[in-house]
Amino acid sequence: MKILVLNSGSSSIKFKLYEVRQENDYFSALCEGQADRIGISGATIVYQSTGSDKDRQFMDLPTHKMAIDEILKLLLDDGKGVLKSLDELSGVGHRVVHGGEDFTGSVVVDRKVIKAIERNSMLAPLHNPPNLMGIKAMQSLLPDVPQVAVFDTAIHQGMPKKAYMYALPRIQYTNYKIRKYGFHGTSHGYVAQKAAEELGRPLEEVKLITCHLGNGGSIAAFQGGISIDTSMGFTPLDGIMMGTRSGSLDPYIPLHIIESQELTPAQVSTMMNKQGGLLAIAGKSDMRDIVESAKEGDKDCLIAIEMFCYRIQKFIGSYVAAMNGVDAIVFTAGVGENNPGLRKKILENFTFLGLNVDDARNNANETLVSTEDSQVAALKIHTNEELVIALDTYSLIKD
Repeated sequence: MKILVLNSGSSSIKFKLYEVRQENDYFSALCEGQADRIGISGATIVYQSTGSDKDRQFMDLPTHKMAIDEILKLLLDDGKGVLKSLDELSGVGHRVVHGGEDFTGSVVVDRKVIKAIERNSMLAPLHNPPNLMGIKAMQSLLPDVPQVAVFDTAIHQGMPKKAYMYALPRIQYTNYKIRKYGFHGTSHGYVAQKAAEELGRPLEEVKLITCHLGNGGSIAAFQGGISIDTSMGFTPLDGIMMGTRSGSLDPYIPLHIIESQELTPAQVSTMMNKQGGLLAIAGKSDMRDIVESAKEGDKDCLIAIEMFCYRIQKFIGSYVAAMNGVDAIVFTAGVGENNPGLRKKILENFTFLGLNVDDARNNANETLVSTEDSQVAALKIHTNEELVIALDTYSLIKD
């Protein structure tokens, strides 16, 4: 069985093809790649089959459907392809950012599902529409192949009402569904399960705090096997400061800027989503560049790192209190997995929990980065959102 995973964005599509050995449910990646600058001049597709070098091609990709068509051609290519026929595809799994309250898990796509995704587009106008483009394009190209939607928000639907409700007039929730939803669910769920396995205990029996730290970032708390709180809220703008997103603000600040500076809501949205965060403080959004500049004494980059770590520490601390303890703090995604210095800086305020960083392990990027005698473990776990989507797709279509 072969399963294609698609992550369709506004101008890009990431893809990865898995083969499943059904006798032991073993998944192996056959190829992966990305189509970029869809609908923009200078479009490219990067393609790499397992064990081969990356291949980059420049071509016109005016629509998502055409980009997916080119991706399918690469899968079938005589020289570099990994399929002999598209009939080998048993299913396609799609990342969908926002499922609202409609979905608590992954689902096979049908008309009702598409309508629900469209309805929830008002909650994620930058993400759901391109996610749908990928689904509809694949339905058109491969109408007989099952499509599965995997939602970023689904895992957080187990949050208690005290965690997801906002203190606004009830009509804002009942009529307009304004509440906390949370995101990065596939990543948080995957690393939480892996962390429990590393601890040698069932997920339902451990208290975990997972830190997905990339260009976007969020923190989640797992207790009793479910996400009981998370830092992103109604939108992915809330929570910690990120590459270009401001994170949590005094709610009146956007209103004050609109009123006092005569800016439009759209301009303020752009400010908070694309001109905020690390970019606003350090003048650059990539943490690797910021760390290098900080080493050279750049004061703006130094304060950006201080702010970034401080806000993460506050969320971790609040979740320790919410769960009345924690068994492990878990780091994942680009920054979380690859920056030992930031991991140590974030963890230095949790010695009161009996957590001490093992410098040798941390600097070597081992899975366990705390000392053996720590009462609370610190772990670094590689996330694999594409595999989660493939697993969910397989579980829904295998019968």
